[in-house]
Formats: sequence, C-alpha cells, structure tokens
Amino acid sequence: MEMQKHSLASLFNQLGLGSSDKEIRHFIRTHAPIIGTKSLHEANFWNSSQSYFLKKSAEEDSDWVEIVDRLNIILRQP
Repeated sequence: MEMQKHSLASLFNQLGLGSSDKEIRHFIRTHAPIIGTKSLHEANFWNSSQSYFLKKSAEEDSDWVEIVDRLNIILRQP
C-alpha cells in the first residue's frame, strides 16, 4: 500500500493552523528552535488535540509521519 504524501500546508490545515506560506513561515519563526530532546508533540505551544495528532502520527507510522518528521527537523533548527 502506498502512503499518501502530505505537504506542510496540509499538515498545518490538519492541525487547525494557518497554512499559507506566510503563516507557516511566521509559525516557524515564532516557535523555533525547540531546545533539548523533548518530542515534537511535547512542545508547549501545541494544544491537546494537536499534540495527540502529532504523537499518534509518529507512533502509528501513519501517512502523516514523513511531514511530521520534516516539521520536527525544521522546528529544531536555530
């Protein structure tokens, strides 16, 4: 079974966040970098639904996991 490819915009939509290029860049500038070994879903800026979605996407190796991993890498860069 082939997994669906998602974009950052579709992930931001799924998380209920603004998904335009400008809104995504603003979110990243506002929240990066995540410091330490904390998991992405544990960052203090997610609400409980967002955190749950990010955690489950990784745990279940869902079709979202690739773009969630990408966001994790982006948010850890200074």
